[in-house]
Amino acid sequence: MFREKKILIVGLGGVGGYAVEGLARAGFLNFTLVDFDTVSESNINRQIIALHSTIGKSKCQLFKERILDINPDCNVVAISEFLDQDLRGKLIDEADFIVDAIDSLGPKVGLLEDCYLKGKDMVSSMGAGNKLDPERIKIVDISKSQNCSLAKRVRKYLRKRGIYKGIPVVFSDELPITDYLKDGRGQSAEESTRGRNRTLVGSISYYPAIMGMMLASYVIRFYLNGKDS
Repeated sequence: MFREKKILIVGLGGVGGYAVEGLARAGFLNFTLVDFDTVSESNINRQIIALHSTIGKSKCQLFKERILDINPDCNVVAISEFLDQDLRGKLIDEADFIVDAIDSLGPKVGLLEDCYLKGKDMVSSMGAGNKLDPERIKIVDISKSQNCSLAKRVRKYLRKRGIYKGIPVVFSDELPITDYLKDGRGQSAEESTRGRNRTLVGSISYYPAIMGMMLASYVIRFYLNGKDS
């Protein structure tokens, strides 16, 4: 059932990495992975591929090796590039299902808009930072998401494009934990491989993992329930 499906996963951080893991171990064979980033020390608390031995290495290449080690029969295309509009359109057209785990607003909205307009099957992750209670994680239509700053911004920009619903998302309705920001501890930044400083958001080890596995569960149940027919 899963063997011929082509899965596009964009974003291989804390959430996306666990989604890849769950899908590879469930028996999917065809993956296209997109992430321009490399492993940094700050990833170690939450990303399955992040170890002291992998710091500085391409996340895409590491996950390609990992998937093939799980199942040598897999076909894995690893694209260590930023997902611009031209590349995005090509990859969406080639995929059967798209898993969005991007943490940057512009590329995330662009991917979701293109998938929606093309009628592609997809699921998207919202914010995993500043959260602690895993029982508050849900899978809903994006129009029903709440208490998530990333989901709020995504909804805002999608509405400007005439999209109000029809995108399934994994999100948490838990109010964000903000006490650690009071003394400035949440305001440090790291530089990505594209040269941009990004504010670090607090994230506990298990939260992105659970959200990523819920992304994987959505894809698996989508096909088990015959929704693609």
